[in-house]
Amino acid sequence: MRTYLSTISLLYLAFSLFPTNVFSQNAPPTVVAGIPVNYDEALVGSYTLPEPLILQNGNKVTDADSWLNKRRPEIIRLYEENQFGKMPPAPADLSFDVFDKGTLVFNGTAIRKQVTIYFTKDTSSHKMELLIYLPAKATKPSPLLLNFSFSANSNVVDDDGIKPGKTWSPDGKRIPAPKSNFGKLNIEQFITEGIGIATLCYTDIEPDFKNGINFGIRSLYLKDGATQPKSNEWGAIASWSWGLSRAMDYLETDKNIDSKRIAVTGASRLGKTVLWAGAKDTRFAMVIASISGEGGAALSRRNYGETIKHITDTSRYHYQFAANYHNFSDRVNELPMDGHMLISLIAPRPLLLQTGNSDLWSDPRGEFLAAVAAEPVYNLFGLKGPGTTTMPETGDKRLLNPLGYYMHEGGHSVLPEDWKIFIEYMKKYLL
Repeated sequence: MRTYLSTISLLYLAFSLFPTNVFSQNAPPTVVAGIPVNYDEALVGSYTLPEPLILQNGNKVTDADSWLNKRRPEIIRLYEENQFGKMPPAPADLSFDVFDKGTLVFNGTAIRKQVTIYFTKDTSSHKMELLIYLPAKATKPSPLLLNFSFSANSNVVDDDGIKPGKTWSPDGKRIPAPKSNFGKLNIEQFITEGIGIATLCYTDIEPDFKNGINFGIRSLYLKDGATQPKSNEWGAIASWSWGLSRAMDYLETDKNIDSKRIAVTGASRLGKTVLWAGAKDTRFAMVIASISGEGGAALSRRNYGETIKHITDTSRYHYQFAANYHNFSDRVNELPMDGHMLISLIAPRPLLLQTGNSDLWSDPRGEFLAAVAAEPVYNLFGLKGPGTTTMPETGDKRLLNPLGYYMHEGGHSVLPEDWKIFIEYMKKYLL
């Protein structure tokens, strides 16, 4: 993350977060971190996926109860040991300061709330800011979409009443976030449909650079003078997903929010994050994972676009995963799980995978094939996945199933039309 460390501009960060420029349709890179990238289906190679419905003792899972109580816990452990790492429970000193208890905004159509969530008794550090908008005319607790954002809350919504956001300086100091239009949200489109929306910035939990652990939440859990977690303990992605669960801890206390109807969404590395958050924390009633790619919904065994070797390179994002994950950079076929099994952990809750047809780096076909391979798990609950092995066309909404897939025309981004799809998906399964 040398680019990140050289600037504090969130707009510049928006470019550095993604291997391909989200604002153009330029050709994707053919070499990343000195490692060649394949975009030729003929060179993907053959592979055999691990069976999600075969227990480690060799027995087959044939019913939902066996999945929930036997196989699912096995797969969770595989991901904890080999990819994301184990993470601690909620902190004993978790507390909430609802400093904006309900302000009418947007011409009286919405109620704004703001909450500081403290992870420790010391309120000077290790905290995150949660911004919430709810329909003002709601007569009962509202369903809600929790948006995990790359940007500070004050940049995400055009509302002068939002507490000014902060970002990180290269030396680990919290400083005012510069103005940016990256990651803007149209709040009113949710409010109109009777849906609340909340947002928080992922770097409130831990900064997104190589030595971010020195300043983030993981530093509090290091043992015996260690400077890094153990090889099977949490990377940065797990720390961010841990933070999402702390947001859920607050949302469960808010009487204006229906905590049984909360969806969570994030894009790119935050798409990976919300998948893991949804896998670990079944309180999230729905997951919408955008362009999650390698380490997320895409199949790692497909030699296409980004690979484990790319993502765990020490010049890139190795800090986001448990150290054990790096062991599979040249041994991907020995990985005991793959993207379809991460997808399967969300069952029977609704999961929408959103991709872009020109986002070759994130392998939209690999995400679709992973959903196809995960469908038998959803079938155990009488639920439908893609229902086809034929790759859908862009803009095709026929696969908005309980295990859904939607691909826009474009690249590594979440477009205005995608948010409309998210609302449609929430209305279909949560309202």
